[in-house]
Amino acid sequence: MVTTIQLSEGVKSDLDRLKTSKETYEQIILRLIMIAEKCKRTQEELLIEGYKVMAEESLRICEEFKYADSELDWEWNENGD
Repeated sequence: MVTTIQLSEGVKSDLDRLKTSKETYEQIILRLIMIAEKCKRTQEELLIEGYKVMAEESLRICEEFKYADSELDWEWNENGD
């Protein structure tokens, strides 16, 4: 089924500038969708990688605090002294 969509002249001009040889508007839009999906996947992959690095750093810091805590002699004083 073919659906007609309305485009402003500005959008039509932008699509015309994106054309390569005898590409149709549908082909241009499909190409743009593929580019957007690729960018989204790349962004998700970068976020996952960044969170992994942050998690490793957090674990390293927790380990350092664990050893620092064991070296200190903590005592709770009810009077605040």
